[in-house]
Amino acid sequence: MVKIVTQNLFNVIYFITVNYYSTVLITQLINSLPGAIDLNYKLLIINNSPDDKSIENLACQNILIIDAGCNLGFGSACNLGLKWIYTQDTNALVWIINPDAYFAEKSKFDIKAFFTLYPEISILGTIIHTPSNEVWFAGGRFFQKTGSLKSVDLITNCDADYVECDWVSGCSLIIQFRNFSECPLFDPEYFLYYEDFDFCKSYTQKGYKVAVTKIFSVIHQPSSITNRYTRKKIFYSTYSYLITLQRYTNTFVFTLRLIRLIGFAVIFIFIKPKIAIGKIQAVFTYWRDHSQLHIPEKTLLQYLKNQIN
Repeated sequence: MVKIVTQNLFNVIYFITVNYYSTVLITQLINSLPGAIDLNYKLLIINNSPDDKSIENLACQNILIIDAGCNLGFGSACNLGLKWIYTQDTNALVWIINPDAYFAEKSKFDIKAFFTLYPEISILGTIIHTPSNEVWFAGGRFFQKTGSLKSVDLITNCDADYVECDWVSGCSLIIQFRNFSECPLFDPEYFLYYEDFDFCKSYTQKGYKVAVTKIFSVIHQPSSITNRYTRKKIFYSTYSYLITLQRYTNTFVFTLRLIRLIGFAVIFIFIKPKIAIGKIQAVFTYWRDHSQLHIPEKTLLQYLKNQIN
């Protein structure tokens, strides 16, 4: 149930970021935050790499480090922060931001005024630029009939303060707690990728408003972390995409997309083997976790080998 509270109850802005061997990047993010005089904030760093002791050097009065104990993935790590904040303040504004993102110099944070003016927005995405000032994200659309998720520039040439959309990027996502009757959480089945889409889609289906704005913006260095691990990146993005197709499309669309995916994997095995292996492993894992037939992975692997040969 959506509850809308109109009075200004915001005292502290909470930021959440997830560390995975990203101390240098998070230091850049911290240095880009405005001083305490300009903004009363707390930053929660969820540490998904417990052996990365360098992150502990960033702890201070307004920066809290929560040790996840292991690599929980993005959504589950954010959930640790969301739950902690919810126990402190059920009316909080929570800004989830990537560790490889940061704010431009002299950024303005009229965030309290924005949500006082627009209390109906529950989940707000911001425009995101690359370091070269190109638009990286400005709104998301989902096309159920084809299973296509697209980043579409909905806000750059718009005079409105915000535009409603289907989903916003978890790279820079603001949640207005006071509209929720319980703590909003990401689905832990998503380890990495598409968890932001699922988060937005699941809550819009419950009546919550999702929108994007250009009033607030961040700078993002795309894939500066995930590009270190190509095969894992492809594995998680493919696996999460299959979950998303299964949930939000139909059997026909899912089957077509799966056949297309396997076809590309077979082609890439000769051109880009890391990408091919990541896709194939994702199909195996998805089949194992979700198929009622429970066909052994060795059987699937033999099938794919036959296709290649």
